[in-house]
This record gives sequence, structure tokens and C-alpha cells, in this order.
Amino acid sequence: MTASIAAAERLLAFVDASPTPFHACAAAAVRLEEVGFTRHDLRDQWQSGPQRGYAVFGGSLIAWQVGDQASAHQGFRIVGAHTDSPNLRLKQNHDSVRAGSTMVALEPYGGPLLESWLDLDLGIAGRVFLQGGNELLVRIDEPLLRVPRLAIHLDRDGSKLDRQRHLDAIWSLSDRPFLTEVGERAGFAPDEVAGFDLMAFDLRPSTLTGAAREFISAPRLDNLATCSAALDAMVTATEQPNRTARQVMVLFDHEEVGSTSERGADSPLLLSVLERIVLAAGGDREDLLRAVADSISVSGDMAHATHPNQPEKHEPLHRIELGGGPVLKINQNLRYATDGRGAGIFADACRSAGVPLQRYVHRADLPCGSTIGPISSARTGILTIDVGAPQLAMHSARELMATADIDSYGRALAGFLSH
Repeated sequence: MTASIAAAERLLAFVDASPTPFHACAAAAVRLEEVGFTRHDLRDQWQSGPQRGYAVFGGSLIAWQVGDQASAHQGFRIVGAHTDSPNLRLKQNHDSVRAGSTMVALEPYGGPLLESWLDLDLGIAGRVFLQGGNELLVRIDEPLLRVPRLAIHLDRDGSKLDRQRHLDAIWSLSDRPFLTEVGERAGFAPDEVAGFDLMAFDLRPSTLTGAAREFISAPRLDNLATCSAALDAMVTATEQPNRTARQVMVLFDHEEVGSTSERGADSPLLLSVLERIVLAAGGDREDLLRAVADSISVSGDMAHATHPNQPEKHEPLHRIELGGGPVLKINQNLRYATDGRGAGIFADACRSAGVPLQRYVHRADLPCGSTIGPISSARTGILTIDVGAPQLAMHSARELMATADIDSYGRALAGFLSH
């Protein structure tokens, strides 16, 4: 098996195991523990000395590896990504009956391509909190939900979907509450439920496509592909330990809705864990400030490949190819955090890893999306570089990237961590 196919199959397995940010953290934790990382609770006192650990906070995860010869003021090399993707989520009061059909009210999260969610067989997943505080990770791999499309005979003009009125799912012809159905499958009674975060997901498995399996077709590539590549990079770091390095991976929730939460990139999560690593090494506030000044972070998020059917939508001097390698993202209005120094650092990392590098600039006459990069950089004061891997159909229920790109992406991130 080639390295490219092996990396792609790890990504497929990771995506299929991760219908929600909570499942993504659980899947990442399994892989980290396989290579010697130990789970830490953010509420506990941390032990001093060299360590390889991780912590989970809701749908966010942070992992670190500290060399046994790293000083207390040693800088960090950080790879950041996000676990959330645009989707449809269950409203708090969601049950209704219309024209004899039992419906579930769904609310768009982030900016999904709404048309891509129509006529899919959808499962339901997330977490449920029971009275007394017990938390259940829930996943129903059954086609319970479907958002039906309006027939063309009734919609000759192709009217635009209304986010409030047109996205509720049909699921039954009975009048049962939906949580009763979910509870029977997940092992809880509906009257035990105190709170929930539940979301729909496409039941079709991720797959390799194309004549020579040169493409990856999967949901949530934005941004689970980066999470998978970052995990590959951290595993590589354990296989090639640097005794003076401090290497960190942070997977934030809530990027798709602005990162402003207790566990998003605009939260104290990253900086507080960095401080605890410094304190565990016997350092103080001065050592933390020195370490932050010496740190560099990569913000990894997927990048727009040039669309072959609509190349005019892209900056003509910055064509991005599927299979062309990692993408350095630059925006003069700081929608991406990359500056000239950071660009040089990541270019060196790609060169050392033996992978090509593409450079992305958005059309100046179109609004540019953003990432965790500018937010995390402003929160921490750490030099940050925005990068990604090229893909098509971003924010669709199912997205597309080149098989070769996930391997080169992971190698570039590994090169950065050891740079």
C-alpha cells in the first residue's frame, strides 16, 4: 500500500467515525492513546516533568508532546484545526405534524450548501445530558430523517430555500416524539433528558473515487481532513522524537460560527494549556511570556481548489490544483493570518518534507472567508500561518479532494512540527 493510499484510508476511517465534533474528539483520543498519549482532566492538578498528553473539552481537543530536554521558556510549535462542519442541527422544540407526516425541525449550523442536504438518508448523532449530569455520546446509523425536495412541477423557477421553513425533516407517519425514538435506540428515556446537542449526518460512507482512486469523496472534509493530517503529524513526531521540542495539536470546535465560545479559537483554551505546560516544567509567568514569543502556530483549514467548471471565480494568478500539494493562504486584509515571515517558515517546512507548495489568494472583488488563524493569533500573540489542502464543493454535504493531498498535507505539518 502506498503512503498516499494509507493516509487516505486513515482519513476515511476518521471521517466515518466522526459525524459530530464530539465523536471527532473521541476518535482522535483513541489514536493518540495508541501511541502513548495520556488523557488529562483540565480540572485536575498536572504533574511536573516531561509528558505526552491530551485533554478534551466538549468538541475541542488539545494534545502536546514535550521533550525531556526542553527548557521552561522553550517555544511551542502548534498545529491548529477545527472539528466542526456546517450541518443541520435539532431544534430544542422540534416535533410537529403536517399533512399527516411527522416532522423534525432542523436548524442550519454555519453556512451549509443547503441544496446538498436535500433527499439524503440522514442519521442523528451528538450528545445527550441526562438528569443528574450523565453524558451520553449518541449515534444512530439508521436512515431516520429526510429533507424532501419540492418536485420540479411545483417549482419551475427553482426558488431559493428558506432556512426557517424548508429544512425540516420527515421521519414518521406516527405522532411519536422524536426523542422517544432516539432514546429507544440509544438507551435512555425521553423524560430523563436535561439537554442535548444533536445533529443530522449523511449516512453514505466516505470512499475513494475516480478511475485510479485519485479522489476522496466524503462529508466534513472541511475540516476533518486537517484534523486527520494533524494527527498523522503528531504520530510522526512520536516516532521521531525531538528532546528539546514542545509540539502541540489543538482541534477547536465552533470555527464555522465564529469561534466565540468557551472552547473555540477565541477562548482561553490554548493559552491556558500552554501556561500549565510551562508551570509543570517548573517555569513561571516570565517563562510563559518568553515561550509565547518564541512560538509559531499553523492554522490548518481546507483551501479552495480552482473549480474546473468556473475558473473565473478564482484569482487568475493563483490557480490551485487538486493533487498539487498543501496550500499557503494569504490575504492582505488579514482574513488569513499569514505574513511574509510565516510564509517563509512554512515553505521551508514543505521543502524539508519534500512536498510541493501552492499559494492561494482570494479574488479582490469577492468576500473572503476566514479561519481560526487570525482569531487564535490575536488571542495568544503567537505568529500564525494559515495553510490548507485543496478541495472542491466546500460546505456541501459531501466534498471532494485529491487522494495524494492528504499524505502531502500530513507530511508538511510533520515537517513544520520538527522544523
